[in-house]
Amino acid sequence: MANRWLEIEKFGQSLWYDNMSRGLVTSGDLKKMIGELGLKGITSNPSIFEKSISKGKEYDADIQKLVAQGLDSDAIYERLTTDDIRSAADVLRTVYDRTNGEDGFVSIEVDPRLANDTKGSIEAAQRLWKLIDRPNVMIKIPGTPAGVPAVEQLLTEGININITLLFGITSYLQVAHAYLNALGNRKNAGKDNSRIASVASFFLSRVDTNVDKKLETKLSEATSADEKAALKALEGKAAVSNAKLAYEQFLKLFHVPEFKPYLDAGARPQRCLWASVSTKNPAYPDVMYIEPLIGPETVTTVPDDTIKAFADHGHTANTLAEGIEDAHNVIDTLKAHGIDTEIVADELQVDGVQKFIEAFEALAKNLETKRQSIEAVA
Repeated sequence: MANRWLEIEKFGQSLWYDNMSRGLVTSGDLKKMIGELGLKGITSNPSIFEKSISKGKEYDADIQKLVAQGLDSDAIYERLTTDDIRSAADVLRTVYDRTNGEDGFVSIEVDPRLANDTKGSIEAAQRLWKLIDRPNVMIKIPGTPAGVPAVEQLLTEGININITLLFGITSYLQVAHAYLNALGNRKNAGKDNSRIASVASFFLSRVDTNVDKKLETKLSEATSADEKAALKALEGKAAVSNAKLAYEQFLKLFHVPEFKPYLDAGARPQRCLWASVSTKNPAYPDVMYIEPLIGPETVTTVPDDTIKAFADHGHTANTLAEGIEDAHNVIDTLKAHGIDTEIVADELQVDGVQKFIEAFEALAKNLETKRQSIEAVA
């Protein structure tokens, strides 16, 4: 399995694992993936923790202890997840040290119910950062209108941030400028920027799912063969095109003379991270969000099924900067047909926040049920 994943490292891309559970660390699997696949990081979110905590028994003993301490379900959730993140960060610390702080990160998200609360997001992130107390942790903040100023403030304070739920170029540019502003704030205050790290997590498959549904409606209304063919040719093209345009903006922001003084002082570009790379439509290739987006100064965060698929039949090449003109044509043609990917991005961000809230609340409900059951027995 190792060779194809190790090859992407040659093109400047880092592999992170889109999964997190206690067993990943205790079984030794995380250490094994670092060695065999070149794994350089882990991301988590409320949906991932909901699956690992609710459906497994490996947390039950700790839940009993925390209930005995009188903690409520929210506090239990925070203790369980921060313990896991801290343990994973300790395993990945070797990667962090070897890459001089470029990689080796573990990400944990603030309560998704705070997605539209700037002050609440800042306070939650500060608490998690202090509680976990590891330099190779990233706190995840959604790139919502309320999240952007929180990102700038937290980065200015020296807290590593993974900005999540980005679907469009407009929101990407907002968080990229928040990063640049934070670097400027710290430089003006005489603070070191060499250990500040941030990624902008650009979600992929959900974009195609949304756009393809809109294309289906357009196809049902089309009256000519040419129009139907033009619409059909756009299916499954929006997400990769969007990502390539985001990378084009990345180059304009971080590979320009204006950024050189920051580089010279040790700062790093804010890397694009490709998220939601598991293909949702079975008619599409299972590596369609990996192969065309391999390139320098990027991260791809991958679940198990995609890790196995790419290891089996993926092709590696420096593809990310290719086809930029075609990507512009796809986005422009979609807009000409009445499908604006920036409107799609706004819809998906709202929906993404809601899905994380639902997962968070499902887990909280499960923990509360367990807590009450344990108290009843006691």
